[in-house]
Amino acid sequence: MKDRAAQVRIFEQYPIARAVLALAVPTVISQVILVVYNMADTFFIGLAGSDAMITAVTVCMPAFMFLSAISNLFGVGGASVIARALGANDARKARGAAVFAFYGCACATLAYSLGAWLLMEPFVDLLGGSDPAVHGDACRYLTVTVALGGLATSMNALLGHLVRSEGRSLQAGIGIALGGVLNIALDPLFMFVLLPRGSEVLGAAIATALSNLAAALYFLALILRNRKKSVISLAPRREALEGRVPADVLVTGLPACLMTLCENISYAVLDNLMAVSGPVFQAGIGVAKKVNMLAHCMVRGMAQGVLPLIGYNYAAGNTRRMKRAVLISTMISVTLAAGCMAAGLLFSRGLIGVFIQHESDSLTYGAHFLRILCIGGPFSACAYAFISFFQAVGRSRKSFLLAILRKGLLDIPMMFILVRAFPVYGIVWATPIADILCCAAAVATFAAFIRRLPARPEAGLVPAVQT
Repeated sequence: MKDRAAQVRIFEQYPIARAVLALAVPTVISQVILVVYNMADTFFIGLAGSDAMITAVTVCMPAFMFLSAISNLFGVGGASVIARALGANDARKARGAAVFAFYGCACATLAYSLGAWLLMEPFVDLLGGSDPAVHGDACRYLTVTVALGGLATSMNALLGHLVRSEGRSLQAGIGIALGGVLNIALDPLFMFVLLPRGSEVLGAAIATALSNLAAALYFLALILRNRKKSVISLAPRREALEGRVPADVLVTGLPACLMTLCENISYAVLDNLMAVSGPVFQAGIGVAKKVNMLAHCMVRGMAQGVLPLIGYNYAAGNTRRMKRAVLISTMISVTLAAGCMAAGLLFSRGLIGVFIQHESDSLTYGAHFLRILCIGGPFSACAYAFISFFQAVGRSRKSFLLAILRKGLLDIPMMFILVRAFPVYGIVWATPIADILCCAAAVATFAAFIRRLPARPEAGLVPAVQT
């Protein structure tokens, strides 16, 4: 159990700044690589000089990212329950949570992939891919990445969450990074060498599916190798259905799932509203969203990295250490997002031009859209940090309300309102406005929660899930 003792030292004994960095840096790096490989698809497809191909991949992103919603439901929920169980010295519950998360995620993903395959044509139209120039490529992309490769993609993300819950942030980061690096390497191979010209979107899809499969196999091998010194077990166990394990995992993970789901719905609404203006506008907003995703992915990496540290110390009763972890990680997240905002404002045209290399109005519109979107970055980072905090400590109701406020309750209605007053640009402005409002609500909710929290409650007595 030498490894387990080392993990406990990170949670309990490391100086808090060192613990935050030890857990978060590998996750942030892996998330950056993840967004880089998402950008790589767009970059290589952009070399084909087709706005329609860029749009085909763009409109598929909400459907593809719904796999993240499924993995977050079971992965974030499972990781939070495991970390809190370990903090309360309940290894049995931690093992049960890991097993339930694994099989629950597998079943939900298979159901979604089958549904996407059976309803492919209307599904693509619903996502904003009804244009004949876009529809065929979008269907092929979804068939490979969701219908065929969906299980590997969701398992990749889920197993990363579970491995990270024990403090193995570096190993989790390696797995996520492996998929990203492999995807970047396979993209040009399938798009420009193995498949004929005109099949660039299909090539990108195959590269994505294979890279996620490789990462999932890495995680499976890692878990099997460490099964004797880890609470992460994939063998069916009775404790997976005992007590409140299923409810704790699902209730804790639901806000993370809904936050990702609402993000995808929000982006689908945006794409549909933008589709009225044509593929040029859709290509511009699609690339702008991907570039702007860099800040969000770094913030998400920070939140995922420190979630086990926060949950463990909350359950162990060390609220002082917990609060310092939240403060330091939030400050780092906001600083990173502010840096991305500055880059977006100053170099918007150059950043969009990396992906849209042909002369097109989509380049100009993409630059304008990026400057608008990036304004919300620091506010979104702050809100996301507090949403993740409430997930870590099992306060599911607060996390849920803030999550749907961030994406869904505010931005979607504002899109329909603002587009009437400011066609095209009003749709985009809804996102940063919603980020600012949600940030204010998150800060107020967090401050009220901390004021009511005892300085050091008795260790081991914190309930698993509270609302």
